[in-house]
Parts: sequence; C-alpha cells; structure tokens
Amino acid sequence: MTVFVEALMIMVALALLLGAVLGFAAIKYKVDEDPLVDQIDEILPQTQCGQCGYPGCKPYATALAAGEAEINLCVPGGNEGVRKLADLLGKDFVPMGGEAAVEKPKAWAVIDENICIGCTLCLQACPVDAILGSAKHLHVVLQSECTGCELCLAPCPVDCISMQPVPETLISWKWRYPVIPLKVKQ
Repeated sequence: MTVFVEALMIMVALALLLGAVLGFAAIKYKVDEDPLVDQIDEILPQTQCGQCGYPGCKPYATALAAGEAEINLCVPGGNEGVRKLADLLGKDFVPMGGEAAVEKPKAWAVIDENICIGCTLCLQACPVDAILGSAKHLHVVLQSECTGCELCLAPCPVDCISMQPVPETLISWKWRYPVIPLKVKQ
C-alpha cells in the first residue's frame, strides 16, 4: 500500500511542477494578435472569394494591417466597404475602378436546369456551400447563401451557371449614400 501512495504522490508532484512550468511559459511567451486585423476582418464581407488577390478575407485583412495591400480591392464590399476601411485605417478614400477592382452590382448564381449535367465541380468551388446537389443530379443555388463571388463559373464545363442581379426588395434594399456618423460629445 505504501508503494501505491508514494507513486501517487510522485505523480501529483510531477503534475503540479509541469502545470506550473506550462503556466509560466504561457504567460512569458504569449503572442498577442494584432487587434487591427480583427477590426478590418469585421468590415470585410466574408465571402472568401479571392477577387482581391488573397485566398480569403483574413489574409487580405492581415495584408491591409501590414500596409501591403490597397484598400479598394474587395469587390463584394464595394465602395461602402472601401469607405469603412479608409476611415478605420486613416487613409484617403480611393473609389473602386482603374487598376483596382471594379464594383459590380450584387448578384447571385443561377443554374440552368436544362443544361446542368450534375458534375459537382461547382459544389467544390463554392467557398460558402451555397450550391446544393449531388453527382448526376440537378444542382440549385441558395440565394440567401450565395455571395456572388463568381468562383463557380470557371469550373462549370457546360456553362450552365450565370450571374443574375439580386432583385431589390424591402429586405435587400440598401441606402446608396454614405452614412455620416454622428459625433457625440462626451
């Protein structure tokens, strides 16, 4: 019985010692992420479309925070997103166009059921899983989930996917003028 108690005491002592070492290391070598990256990432539309030249919104936010990218590359964010990024980063507003990306109207993918062969290549290309279907069956796009990134167009071998403008309804309508924030005195 004493051997069991001694072994238990040794294991408890080792656990306490290793826990203390790990706790010290966690405090000493803590790596803080840049909060600016998270603020920029919140402004971006999270479409993960890659139209800015980066594989997703987080890498683009990291490049913006480091000063390695232009603020007017996000096509889905449009000029409204560029304006918010300019305000956050303290840069001048540079509208989309020219050498940078050109703002497009909000659109969603529509699959022509008469042409679709059910190859599933569009399913694999969609970064937000907005396309439903299975092999050798008709595919359909969920309008509420589609971000209009156009990544499903290129892999389609029969060109059955087209981009249609999102109809303006009471739910999808947006104010087209810049919002001027009110300054509150404190």
